[in-house]
Amino acid sequence: MSLIKLLNSNRNFFTFVFIGLFFFQSIFAEEKSVDIWNNKNQTKPEKNNIQQEPKQATKQEPKIDISKLNQNQNELITISDSQTENSDVKLVGLYDPGQNDLSLEMWMRTNGELIKQSLKRIEKIKLSKFSEEIFLNTILTYSYSPQKNLTEKEFLKLKIDWLVKNNKIEIIENFLNKNLEFDGKSKLIKYLVDHYISSANISEGCEKADFINKEIKDKYLEKFRIYCLVLNKKQEEAILNFDLLREEGRSDKFFNDKISFLLGLQEKTSDKISDKNLLNFYLSSITIDGFKYEPTNKTDKNIWKFLVASNLIIIDELEDPETIKKYEVAAHDGSFDKEKIFEIYMSMPFSINQLLNASTIYQGLEGYEGRALIYQRALLSDNIENKLKLFFLLKDSFDKDKLNNIFKDKLSEILKEIDPSDVPEDFKKIVEKNIITEENVELGKIKFDDKVLHRSKVIKIFTEDDIKKDKVNKDLASVYKKIKRNKKYFYSIKDIMLLETLIADGISIPSDLDVKSLSKDLTIPNTMESLIEEGQIGLFMLKLVEIIGSDDIENLDPETLYFINNLLNKGKIKKVRNQILNLALPLRV
Repeated sequence: MSLIKLLNSNRNFFTFVFIGLFFFQSIFAEEKSVDIWNNKNQTKPEKNNIQQEPKQATKQEPKIDISKLNQNQNELITISDSQTENSDVKLVGLYDPGQNDLSLEMWMRTNGELIKQSLKRIEKIKLSKFSEEIFLNTILTYSYSPQKNLTEKEFLKLKIDWLVKNNKIEIIENFLNKNLEFDGKSKLIKYLVDHYISSANISEGCEKADFINKEIKDKYLEKFRIYCLVLNKKQEEAILNFDLLREEGRSDKFFNDKISFLLGLQEKTSDKISDKNLLNFYLSSITIDGFKYEPTNKTDKNIWKFLVASNLIIIDELEDPETIKKYEVAAHDGSFDKEKIFEIYMSMPFSINQLLNASTIYQGLEGYEGRALIYQRALLSDNIENKLKLFFLLKDSFDKDKLNNIFKDKLSEILKEIDPSDVPEDFKKIVEKNIITEENVELGKIKFDDKVLHRSKVIKIFTEDDIKKDKVNKDLASVYKKIKRNKKYFYSIKDIMLLETLIADGISIPSDLDVKSLSKDLTIPNTMESLIEEGQIGLFMLKLVEIIGSDDIENLDPETLYFINNLLNKGKIKKVRNQILNLALPLRV
């Protein structure tokens, strides 16, 4: 038999095997995807003529174009058995790797312990808007998990915990929309549901219940879904789902009592208030006449928020010192509205003598009383210097009792309202230090200066869309001709950054311009460079987040900008690089 015939016969055999495997896999997939809500008691809906909700459209897993993912990796990637032995493993994330010049394998060569250590350090930093964008783009990119000391499940938990801790509601919603099934999905949905209940926005919370896949066996989420059916007057469907939950033994006495009452299946309900979770607490509040509840320092933050949002805490009635102290602690922890604390302070009566001598009398008063006195006196003062003295005295009082979160933002707002020219010289530094700068500052219009290379029209390749290489080559030649005439011209670090980037992008540099000589005294951290060379792109990006931290790109020193840009060039991470150059190079007016 000829070689061609042999290959053809083998090809037919493998085609047959492949079709057979595909056929059986399809059958298996169909059996596996049966909706449990229709699988159980299938005849019951027909018998009782109950109309089910229309099924949600099946969400497709995002498609990843593998051909675009390995642009930065020329060598063969070895995937561990733990990643290949389970064919059901699904990548979880928000962004395709190619979208941010990353790769599926960006974590695989990294020791998981190093990732965990980096994430712990980042957790302590108040990230700038730019740093946070890099961080989210990195950790939420579809990718394989590290092969050592960090499982896929553990890595995903770290990401989910960060989203929850930082209250990233919109990102959480997008994450749930894009990922059909993953470990921790119930936690994210519960967080969304509690967020909307605590805001007294139950209707929107019920809309978020649409994220709940019916195959997820989570008692809390299913209970909320049943309540939403009651709220939306889908009586028969609510009863059906309520019966199923009880039959499976996944309900409890408290929930049964409240839902039975709301469904009209019983005339009375217990007056017991349950604060075991926010749903129980909410059901208590809407089913008990004259509902009253006194929170404690141990009360869940979401219950505190719900009480405030639902006007179940009456400020005018607050007289008990221990209750006021408790509310101060809750405001510091973020469970109670900070503005309500200042409403409490304003409701406290003081004599004229106390107000006139507030700066001395406050020391003999209880902490919260002294703060209330100083706050009222500061508002009455029309002298800028006295006002500032009192507000910083108030700040010291909050700091002393470890309640600084209450006054931090408010102090910044107060100081911003004072004309800087009216601030006494002795207070200028402390005032500036306590003003929180705005993150969303509008970028000014770029003013090009062809006498300075990094501010010339050459940088349009990074600041404008669809600039052709031929145009950049012509602009560079024109600008260089002008610069060359200036015998005193000094090539700055930013100039060198620009030139190295143009070379990396294939732009022709004048032959008599020795860029390597210009950069010979500039250094690159060996550890960061090693990460790029070893393909540990994920860890490199986390290190980048740590370096930039809470700073704006414009405020980084040129040496730091240089090595960041140099390494981004080597890693071919062009999107982040271009964003940095767009912020760091131009002169804006």
